[in-house]
Amino acid sequence: MKKIALFVLSALMLWVAVVAFAAPGKSKTGHSKVVHITMTNTLKFNPASDTIRVGQTVEWRNTSLLVHTVTCDPKKAAKPEHVALPEGAEPFDSGNMDPDATFRHTFTVPGVYKYFCIPHEAAGMVGEIVVLPAK
Repeated sequence: MKKIALFVLSALMLWVAVVAFAAPGKSKTGHSKVVHITMTNTLKFNPASDTIRVGQTVEWRNTSLLVHTVTCDPKKAAKPEHVALPEGAEPFDSGNMDPDATFRHTFTVPGVYKYFCIPHEAAGMVGEIVVLPAK
């Protein structure tokens, strides 16, 4: 009986260790190393705005049944007010994202980034990331 209890306890401790190391970490700023944004059937980015620090990554996940994009490129915007890049930042574009697809971008230049979904820009599917300097 003691061997079974020891085995169960060992297995439980191993499971706890695996879960602890697999959990997303927190940076020194208190922000998760990866910030998650979803793209919805209601043609919204959720959250529509977030604040991170230089070096952090944002992951967008298409949780809708529609194709979406994450586009931060002034040349691709129908309306100039839907896109903004800080000086020195490079444009980015996910391309078409099917349902459940993900796209990641690591931000290296502080400032305000306004982005949009190409197919749904006219419907107001826009978002914003404010990138603060690293601490």
